[in-house]
Amino acid sequence: MADLTTLTPSLIWEMFDQITRVPRPSKHEEQIRAWLRDFATSHAFEWKEDSTGNIVIRKPVTEGYENHPTVVLQSHMDMVCEKNSAVDFDFLTEPIRTRIEEGWVKAEGTTLGADCGIGMAAQLAVLLDDTLRHPAIEALFTVDEETGLTGAFGLADDMLGGKYLINLDSEDEGELFIGCAGGVDTVVRFHYEPKPAPADYIWYRLSIGGLKGGHSGDNIDDGLGNSNKIMARMLKAGGPKLVVAQIDGGNLRNAIPREATALVGVPEESLMVQMSLVGDMCKAELRHTDSDLCYSFEPADAPEKVVDAEVMNKIVLSILGCPNGVLEMSRTMPGLVETSTNLASVKMPAEGEIVVTLSQRSSVESAKWAAAQSVGAVFTLAGGEVKHGEGYPGWEPNPDSALVAATVECYKELFATEPKVRAIHAGLECGLFLEKYPQLDMVSFGPTLRGVHSPDERLEIASVDKFWRLLTALLEKL
Repeated sequence: MADLTTLTPSLIWEMFDQITRVPRPSKHEEQIRAWLRDFATSHAFEWKEDSTGNIVIRKPVTEGYENHPTVVLQSHMDMVCEKNSAVDFDFLTEPIRTRIEEGWVKAEGTTLGADCGIGMAAQLAVLLDDTLRHPAIEALFTVDEETGLTGAFGLADDMLGGKYLINLDSEDEGELFIGCAGGVDTVVRFHYEPKPAPADYIWYRLSIGGLKGGHSGDNIDDGLGNSNKIMARMLKAGGPKLVVAQIDGGNLRNAIPREATALVGVPEESLMVQMSLVGDMCKAELRHTDSDLCYSFEPADAPEKVVDAEVMNKIVLSILGCPNGVLEMSRTMPGLVETSTNLASVKMPAEGEIVVTLSQRSSVESAKWAAAQSVGAVFTLAGGEVKHGEGYPGWEPNPDSALVAATVECYKELFATEPKVRAIHAGLECGLFLEKYPQLDMVSFGPTLRGVHSPDERLEIASVDKFWRLLTALLEKL
């Protein structure tokens, strides 16, 4: 593991280094919650925890700021847990293996957790730094942002008293975010009767990998490959005699899938040639955006049972026909993705069942549900049982925000250039906060992260200094 404490600003890096040592997968935040409680108690900060597991730690106002409104600093405590298939790592028990490389902090074959660990580190550094001048601070840490916004949905209505909220969950230094997309999940279940594996078939383990993956909001318009789509194309090329015993692709609903595997059987080698031709086509199509795409066929033992061929064909056809990626670009904010969908995972949780999980996003509420209906219609026609989640709201930009104006002014004073002010296609918790605390004036910013939600996640070291300077200067201005 790298010694992150040698980096500057030292306090924020020291906090981030400590956070990377505490396991904190989504829905398994027990250890990081205990760590935060211990932190608050050991430093004599007032703190509170609601029934959902969200924690707020309070720091008193500094002299001269007694009449200024309280500021909420907010991040989420969970992290996306993705790793390369060849990496042996347990996110529930092991610290992240960090490394420093060419101006970036990375992890060894796993996600880094800078989303949103660096935001947490900034909050803790503000709490500890007695040289800062600021209004009263409420540092809010929410649970399970990545897999359902559970903390934001369940935030108690007596946790916050602030007027301003600074969300620290953005990933582009020099950009201020004042709005975000809403989203909804779609889960499809196919049921089948297992059939005896045909005799005299040749069996292979088909593996697809090397894709970059990434955040299904931030990276959806990067032209990246989707391993589930590629798998479906290759299986279709195998023809009607191909059978499938196992299939697995992708993991999290908010990550573009990077890998997929299938145990397939064919009566003759020529069908493998047809599948390979399609694999090569996919590599050629993605050579500019996913040049490391690879696939392989490894000989495998014959299974006892296979998926009913008729059901499997319907699954393959529905995956092929399902929309994926950008559906609509915004006409009000040039360059912003308005509506998208991500075909996130294909799993076999139990014998006789295959589950396909997708997520839809849009900055237009009606378009979000229209996208979900479009996706659901494809799978309904194929015989799947379709269920949509409750969804979460977007965050509508406020052009008259005093907090945004102050942040822009701070940035110009510090760096002699104007930041970009825009909305983001990824989901933030801000929309849900507004439902319970409508008085909040909000902005979101952070240092530069790349490859978020994938093992390529990395945090730009130089941007952390600018992020810290902007945050502390803004607190003083407010």
